[in-house]
Amino acid sequence: MRLSTVILPVRRWSQGGREVWRRAEELGFHTAYTYDHLSWRSFRDRPWFGALPTLTAAAEATSRLRLGTLVTSPNFRHPVTLAKELISLDDISGGRFTLGIGAGGSGFDASALIREGEAAWTPRERADRFGEFVPLLDRLLTHEVVSYEGTYYVAQEVRNIPGCVQRPRLPFAVAATGPRGLRLAARYGQAWVTTGDPKIADTGTPAESVAAVARQVEGLRAACSETGRDAAEPEKILLTGFTPDRNRPLESLDAFVDFAGSYAELGFDEIVIHWPIPDSDFDTDLQVFERIATEGPAQLAG
Repeated sequence: MRLSTVILPVRRWSQGGREVWRRAEELGFHTAYTYDHLSWRSFRDRPWFGALPTLTAAAEATSRLRLGTLVTSPNFRHPVTLAKELISLDDISGGRFTLGIGAGGSGFDASALIREGEAAWTPRERADRFGEFVPLLDRLLTHEVVSYEGTYYVAQEVRNIPGCVQRPRLPFAVAATGPRGLRLAARYGQAWVTTGDPKIADTGTPAESVAAVARQVEGLRAACSETGRDAAEPEKILLTGFTPDRNRPLESLDAFVDFAGSYAELGFDEIVIHWPIPDSDFDTDLQVFERIATEGPAQLAG
């Protein structure tokens, strides 16, 4: 099982931001992701920088570490302009970029681009947009010239030359829990991402969470079968911090190995943990975190 991290874009690049990404590479993380939000939850009135410029800088500051978003969504992005930025980032990083992509949430920043007086998108509307967003983005990243006119998006003779360094395009890690999203993951995703079952995040037990994720895995298998794809092909990624046990996996190395082992048994290929941020929901002991990074994967493999 691979171990990756999420580095939230809260640090000025000249005041520790660069060093965190370099340290992630030194510690041996497989991928370092960041959130693609305008701001987020408890960080609403705190520093928060843009995801793609941060990842571009991180690409120059590192040489081996894979980089990615977790996740980008239609809340803030248009497929045409996003595709151009992704091709550029894939080139700058030397083919080290993974696009984590999801339908988007309903947090306060999700309405930042909606006109005053207009209703925020419902879950169904977000799913509808996502269902158009992903296939169009796939086309834009795999064809030199694309024209398209849909319900939500338009592309008129859009050119994306020379395309991605990674072929046929950079990998998608599709975040999904419901049937429609899982079908998109099965069809377009090189990986599938889950944070667990949000319905039991605050009220469930760790065992109930594992059982809920097991049902999601079965849903992915069914979606793969429906699309004629080998169910073992999409990799499975768990973003931690949102299951009922929250930050318990980062309390100690043993706690992490016990937690991650439960999901390894479900066939997960990658576990993602949040880089510590003082005075936040991700305020974790840095020494414990670094020990997990350096010793955790070997213990899981053993």
